[in-house]
Amino acid sequence: QVQLVESGGGLVQSGRSLRLSCTASGSIFTINDMGWYRQSPGKEREGLSCSSSSVMTTYWADSVKSRFTISRDNAKQTVYLQMNSLKPDDTAVYYCAGRRGSTYYSGCRAYDYDFWGQGTKVTVSS
Repeated sequence: QVQLVESGGGLVQSGRSLRLSCTASGSIFTINDMGWYRQSPGKEREGLSCSSSSVMTTYWADSVKSRFTISRDNAKQTVYLQMNSLKPDDTAVYYCAGRRGSTYYSGCRAYDYDFWGQGTKVTVSS
């Protein structure tokens, strides 16, 4: 089994930055691809960034493209989501997810992910 734990959420002013962390433990060798999602109250879960190891590419949602980036520290088994120029619309619970599969497709499909973290809340004030 795999456990994913997000951290780094909090309250931040509009225009500022925040970095979220997602640390994996357990049978991490079963994970092929990672993704970041978010969900605001009353809205569907939105896929922000979904990586495909099979074709070495990363999908980014238009809503965060050019403002958010991802990085990883393999030694710490951690993936980071760097969020810059935050807006009130970015307020949501942020989740990292992992999937066993490696089939490439463009975009994010939440149902295709096998492991999810508990989420970390980000609130952006205006």
